[in-house]
Formats: sequence, structure tokens, C-alpha cells
Amino acid sequence: MSYDGNGPIVLGIETSCDETAAAVVDTCTHVKSNVIATQHDLHRIYAGVVPEIASRAHLQRILPVVRESLTEAGVTLSQLDAIAVTNRPGLIGSLLVGVSAAKALAWSLEIPVIGVDHIIAHLYAGLLDEEPADFPAIGLVVSGGHSSIFHLQSSIDCELLGKTIDDAVGEAYDKTATILGLGYPGGPALDKLAQQGDDSAHDLPIAQLGRDSLDFSFSGLKTAMLYAVRGQPQKQGNSHVFMRSADDLTPQQIADFAASFQRAAVTALLRKLKTALDRYNVSTLLVGGGVSANSRLRSELTELADKRNLDLRLPEMQYCMDNAAMIAGLASEKFKAKAFDDWSLTASPRMQPTVAGRIEA
Repeated sequence: MSYDGNGPIVLGIETSCDETAAAVVDTCTHVKSNVIATQHDLHRIYAGVVPEIASRAHLQRILPVVRESLTEAGVTLSQLDAIAVTNRPGLIGSLLVGVSAAKALAWSLEIPVIGVDHIIAHLYAGLLDEEPADFPAIGLVVSGGHSSIFHLQSSIDCELLGKTIDDAVGEAYDKTATILGLGYPGGPALDKLAQQGDDSAHDLPIAQLGRDSLDFSFSGLKTAMLYAVRGQPQKQGNSHVFMRSADDLTPQQIADFAASFQRAAVTALLRKLKTALDRYNVSTLLVGGGVSANSRLRSELTELADKRNLDLRLPEMQYCMDNAAMIAGLASEKFKAKAFDDWSLTASPRMQPTVAGRIEA
């Protein structure tokens, strides 16, 4: 291995959902390559990710993506110090493709394999190509599958403080976009349209879940949007049907619904985040996940950080979505701590909290 103590050269592999990604990172945060093969065209017709289609696409794309990442980085297999891979959480079939490829590569090269928690890696995305951050920190992950708040003693020492009890905020965005007829993936389209709307046009619910809770809930907001747009379902024969749809709305009305939804969703996130910041004395705020690309959320987080004198680490747009650079970066920190995995490493569809809510990165 070529590790000299300043930072390993790590190949990261990410296949937790519908992105086949590989990246090379050295000195923990320097991204030498970041290759992503998306599957949006395969899943668009279904308005959501189909697990079986996703895993088959990963099988077809994993080796070409890995080769491209090495070529783009100007790195050979013999120069790698470790192979990192997302092994949890995610779609089990998709995860197994990445884990199998990573273990095979690491075994053949006689270098360590390092499993990485996908959610915690999103918090590392804001540290890529940046100076190191001070810890402890509060972390917020907002994506299609997760809405979680963490307290971090380091990038690999995390405690889960709160999570969604039903839908994640990104899922609520995509479902609302479908209700409004905006297509899939709907989050970016809804964000763009919301900027043309009146966010006070509709008073939508914001779940509280108790003063002491740091958990989220977005199912009520999603349902409220459905009924506001399509009305209460009416009984016809043996079934219930909606009497209208987004097709009955003007473009401005659709924009107003988008803006009102976005205000409610971002307000829900910021309320819980402020509560966490009130409870813990930190100087750094880490944010990651696909919804961290949302314009309103980024604006309000920046304003919050300025008011509280926090070092806000928002990822660059290319690192907001699922990517392998964040996997390799976080694995580099685990490499320095000699937190390697053995050949029994396997995939898991869920996070794995340890004692007292701590999460193994």
C-alpha cells in the first residue's frame, strides 16, 4: 500500500439505490474523480425506483463506471490503499452488487475493504474539497429516503437524535410533484416552480410530534396536499374517486401550491434543527442529501448559520445527490482509524444503531 500517513487513496463504490457511482479520493477530502451513471430514464415511467430494475442496471454498469473513475483520476489499481463501498442502508439488491464488487476488488488487490453507512456519508459530502471542520457538530440529512438529525463527535462518531417516523422529506417532494403533474424526479421541478408562486396561498400542516421530539413526519403534509389539489374523494359505486386533478388548475395555482408546500416542508426541517442546536453546544452544521440542493432550504440554512455564527457545510451541487466521493471520503477517515472490515462484510437495508443511539459510520 502507498499510504504515507497524510491520507490514503481510496476507491469508493455507491449502489444504494438507482445511481451507479465510483470515485477516487485522496488525502481524505481531495476528489480526483467522481463518476455517476443515473437510472432516471429507466424508472421515470413508474414515477419511482423499481428495485429489480435498479439492481440489474447496477450489474451492467458497475465495472464500466469503476474503470472510468480510475481513468479520470489517473490512478491505477496498484496505487489504491483501500476499497470503500456503501453497505447500508438502501435497496438490498442494489447494495449487494456494490458490496460484491468491492470485496472482489479488495481481495484481488490484497487491500482493505471498508463498509460505509450511506446516510452518514451524506454528512461528509460538505467536507469534500474543503478545509477540515471543527467537531462536535450537528448534522442534518435530507433525502428521498431519509430525514435525520445527528450529533457528531467526529466524522465517524455519530449519535442519531431524530428521524422521520413515516415519509422522508424527499419522498414528500416527489409525491407532491406527482400530485401536481410535474413528473419524476419531481423535487427539482417543484423547487423551480415554487419560486414563481405565493407561499402563503395555502396553510398546510407542519407536524410537531411533541416539544421534546426531534423526529419528523411528512405524511400528513403529503396527504393535505393531495386533498387540497384533488378534493375529498367521493363514493361512486363500490369505490371512492377524486373529482378533480392538477389539470383543473391554472399554472399560477400550481405554482402557489408548490410554494406553499415548500414553505411547510422547509419550516418543519428548520424547527427541529433549531431545537437540536439549542440543546447542543456546537460550532459546525453539516448538511447533506438530495434535498440539500433545494434553493429555499439552502437559503434558510445560510441565514440560520449566520445568525448563530455556525460553520455551515453545504455540499456542492454535484455532491448533494448520491455519489461515491462521499463514500470514499468517509472511508478515508475510517482508514486512518484502522476501522477496516473483513470478508464477512455484507449488505443491510437499514442503519445499524449501536448502544445509546450511536451509529457506526
